[in-house]
Amino acid sequence: MEQQTPDKQPGFEERLALLEQIVEKLDATDVPLEEAIGFYEDGIKLSASLHKTLEQAQERIELLTQAGQDIMETEPFEAQADA
Repeated sequence: MEQQTPDKQPGFEERLALLEQIVEKLDATDVPLEEAIGFYEDGIKLSASLHKTLEQAQERIELLTQAGQDIMETEPFEAQADA
């Protein structure tokens, strides 16, 4: 029998999809102000959570790179600007 954990957080992709849904809701012109503020707060929290996950992934990759080399050479991660 499969055990489910009610406190399990959604994965990165699920959180990103939720953030995209929030952005779509905020783009709608008929959202009441109080509801829009709530969406914005939720979006900020999701964005921070996603950013933290990406930072942790970068750190793990750097550690794995270091473990695979005698001399560690890392370069700062620079996101491509989409203009």
